[in-house]
Parts: sequence; C-alpha cells; structure tokens
Amino acid sequence: MAPKNKYSVILPTYNERKNLPIIVWLLNDSFTKNGFEYEIIIVDDSSPDNTAEVAKQLQKAFPGRIILKQRAGKLGLGTAYVHGLQFATGNFVIIMDADFSHHPKFIPEMIRVQSTKDYDIVTGTRYAGDGGVHGWDLKRKIVSRGANLFADTMLRPGVSDLTGSFRLYKKDVLDKVIAKVQSKGYVFQMELMVLAKSMGYNVAEVPISFVDRVYGESKLGTSEIAEYAMGVLTLWTKV
Repeated sequence: MAPKNKYSVILPTYNERKNLPIIVWLLNDSFTKNGFEYEIIIVDDSSPDNTAEVAKQLQKAFPGRIILKQRAGKLGLGTAYVHGLQFATGNFVIIMDADFSHHPKFIPEMIRVQSTKDYDIVTGTRYAGDGGVHGWDLKRKIVSRGANLFADTMLRPGVSDLTGSFRLYKKDVLDKVIAKVQSKGYVFQMELMVLAKSMGYNVAEVPISFVDRVYGESKLGTSEIAEYAMGVLTLWTKV
C-alpha cells in the first residue's frame, strides 16, 4: 500500500496578523474535511504588526500543524519560499498568499487534478475556465492581463496565468527547480514556471477566483511592475 500523501503549505507573511487566523482555519477545514494530511509553514519577515505572535497562538490552537520560521527582516517572497521549503516534510508543497487572494477551497480540486495524471505541478489560473479576479478596478485588471500576455508572447510557457502564485508542486520537483531560480521578488513565480517547463515537467491548470486582499495594503507598486518587465526580458534571453 502506497504511503499517504502529505501536503506542506508555505505561507510567507508580512503584516498579516488579521488574515492569518482565518486563512489557517480555512486551510485546516479544507484539508481535514477531505482527509488530507498537512502542515503549514509560516515564514514571517519580522512583521511590525506582530504577525509572529499570532502564529504562536495558532500553534497552540492547531497542535502539530504549524511550523513558524521567523527571519530578521523583509527579505523577499522568493527567499521566503526557499527558506520554508527546507522545513517541509510533505511529499507535496503548496505555495499561496496569506491574504485571501487564494482561497483554500480550491486546494482539494488541485489535489484531485494532480492525481488524475500524476502531474508534477498544478497551478491555479485566473484566466481560463471559470477563473476570474474580484476586487480589482479595470486598470489593475488590464495591467495584470497585459503582463501575462507580454510574458506569454515572450516566453511561450504554455500556461494561461504565468504570474499566478497559487500552486501545488511535487516536493522533489520544486527542490530541483527552485535550486536554479535566480529571481527574488515578484518575478520569482514566473521564473519557477518557465524553468519547470524547460526542464520537462508536466503542468495542469485549475481555474480559481482571485480576490483582492481583505485586510492590509497591496504590496504591488510601480517598482514591482518595472522589476517584472525586466524579469521577463531577462528570462527571454535564457530561454
């Protein structure tokens, strides 16, 4: 009999004290209702709002489920995933945001799709099937769609949402791909996918509804958009 799968969720946090209890509760509900074994690895970059203290309370509320790893400062999204991956004990890893942009209710479908053809990666998409974006104004929707079309034209990755950051990976696949990634910020997710495809890993998509953050401020600004554009061009020279 094959050993039971275990899912390690890596949640990078920065000022997410209001969101964290609810996202952890929803994750627990989604996994336990479906009989899935799981752990949540919270990587907190010294949030000034004391997100880490909330995480410590959650460790008591969900014993044995939550691993808290604190870092000295705001070191970037990409390095948070690299750091969290060191402590993952599951054979699958889920990366997602802690601010409700990604609802845990989509995880069981991602797991189901993965099992149909033993996919290496399952990625959530806002731009296929009945996926969509809620809470964004028209300008931000156009910027996001344009960014994905720009990346798709330049890089031909074969996925409809290259900038999405809600994904399920086989842990051994993520270990191999992440070791080659050079980006640190918002380009990190995109480079992960482009590299994974170039290395021959197979990818499935699951439509998701992306909801703009409930509490707190978006961390996306003009500098991140410029970083993204440069990232696409840099990746293009590699592939």
